[in-house]
Amino acid sequence: MVQDLLLGLYRRALRLVFNLVVVALLVGLFVATGRTILDLGLTLSEPTVRLGLKELVSNALSLVIVLELVRVFVEYFDLERVRLEVLLEIGVALALRELLLNLFAEKLSGLDLFFWTLGILALAAGRTLAVQFPPRRQG
Repeated sequence: MVQDLLLGLYRRALRLVFNLVVVALLVGLFVATGRTILDLGLTLSEPTVRLGLKELVSNALSLVIVLELVRVFVEYFDLERVRLEVLLEIGVALALRELLLNLFAEKLSGLDLFFWTLGILALAAGRTLAVQFPPRRQG
């Protein structure tokens, strides 16, 4: 009986925390969307178009990552579990964002680019395997 009470309390606390996180992510998403739209003007006003495009690409990729995180939390509410392929999609998006930012900053050598590409391919292969071989439900 005490265990059921504690488990119920835990689930309520978990739902509250997840609701707060989803609200925070949604507020961040709306703010980032507005900022990205405003940054479209920077593309024309920056000393070089390249600097404006760098900011635009960075903000757009960050939006994709936040969208994926919102999807993970909403999916957790529906299924009470997080699917591996969704986490790997976020990993691919994060890796692509960092790769593109490093490319814009010209911080990558040929070997670095090769390893970044291998890492992204490994994440994509892991996602493909996670979709092809989903876990079996117990019970």
